[in-house]
Amino acid sequence: MITNARGEFTEVKGAGVVGDQPVLKPGESYEYTSGAPLDTTSGMMGGAYQMETEGGERFDIEIPTFSLDSPNQSARLN
Repeated sequence: MITNARGEFTEVKGAGVVGDQPVLKPGESYEYTSGAPLDTTSGMMGGAYQMETEGGERFDIEIPTFSLDSPNQSARLN
């Protein structure tokens, strides 16, 4: 969920992250860079990723809410 500075929500859903569906073995990690549609200079983002085990069991991993702030804005709202 993406929330702009006016409190308006946008829900983003889809398979994979940035077009990729990585397969991770125990102890492995995955990093990526992406952007978010935001029509104000600040906002918040949080939610969950749904994972699937090799056996097909699905579970969610929570993404704690974090601040989205423009580096060009002198006063940060979040």
